[in-house]
Amino acid sequence: MQAPSNDRRRTPPGVPRNASGGGLTVRGEPAVIYAAIDLGTNNCRLMIATFANSQFRIVEAFSRIVRLGEGLAHSGRLHERAMDRALRALKICAEKIEKRGAARIRAVATQACRIAHNGREFIARVERETGLKLTIISPEEEAHLSVMGCASLLDAREVSPVARAALVMDVGGGSTELSWVELADETPAPAVSVAEAQSLAQHNALKITRRMPRPRYWISIPVGVVNLAERFPEPASGHTQAWFEAMIEDVSQTVRHFSDPETLRPHFDKGEAYIVGTSGAITSLAGMHLGLERYDRSRVDGLWMSHGHVQSVITRLLELGHEGRELEPCIGKDRADLVLAGAAILEAIQRLWPCQRFRVADRGLREGLLLSMVKRKTRRRRRRGPRPVATPVTA
Repeated sequence: MQAPSNDRRRTPPGVPRNASGGGLTVRGEPAVIYAAIDLGTNNCRLMIATFANSQFRIVEAFSRIVRLGEGLAHSGRLHERAMDRALRALKICAEKIEKRGAARIRAVATQACRIAHNGREFIARVERETGLKLTIISPEEEAHLSVMGCASLLDAREVSPVARAALVMDVGGGSTELSWVELADETPAPAVSVAEAQSLAQHNALKITRRMPRPRYWISIPVGVVNLAERFPEPASGHTQAWFEAMIEDVSQTVRHFSDPETLRPHFDKGEAYIVGTSGAITSLAGMHLGLERYDRSRVDGLWMSHGHVQSVITRLLELGHEGRELEPCIGKDRADLVLAGAAILEAIQRLWPCQRFRVADRGLREGLLLSMVKRKTRRRRRRGPRPVATPVTA
């Protein structure tokens, strides 16, 4: 797809262009530019970054709420208006990728396209109209990529007593992926210190940790903020507590039967575990907790909250009502009807796996996609090994 000729987007400050004006440079050398697209049930997200010195430098990020899965739970199909919204966002992504000259691209679609009867037809339409080749990934790969994207926040020694396990929850629009990680085995030393994590967030950077954690147990439940909110419309009467509890119970029923992670239960009982939550609804909760007048990723990403803090924000959200939530700067109209569905999913998990410490992640699948591209490149190099040395032929 050709970018519009009048598109004059500027390179962010501090990121020089090379002499030819075509690409970015890092320390005078042409930088490889990576792009990751995550098309979810609710959001379309893009991240473009350069990679050098085991670190991604984010040069552009884009996110738009498209509600691709709107009405999907009732009809089993992606609706025309929803597909049009997603296509408009994807065309913007394609233009940004072409403008930046990204050499390596990974674009994925998740739950909405997985379950919709016309999901693959839509994927084909996306390629025809934008040139982007989306891959529908499995729930297992989605869970693994989300954990990979949150790797720098999985630090066993940032909790007292030292954490032995973490539960990463990626709350999407149509599904929620839950991944239990053993920290003692996967991160024997701190991946990124608190100070370094804050510095990375402030400078739009993403660092590869020494060991990428892998989920020991995982589950994907077909409950996300969009389909949960559609199944449980907010009561006009204003009696919201019973409504909220009904959403919590609905989520609990889909998770409580999953007994595989019970071997890690003692760590939660001893206070040696914490939950990491990633989603727009969860970062909105964090923004409200901090009282931000404007959303600030550098303050939200990696933020520690207690269960009590989360419950206090939920109480405020219930008291505000729909119109009040629309006026909150970290929520707005797009998430006013979804943020409490996300809060209900979080509260259900916190009740099933009680722990006092909760960490907010403004990162996840996009970051996991970027890291996976570098990991693939590294593995290919290792498999090839050193080039054979030629032996001279003597007469």
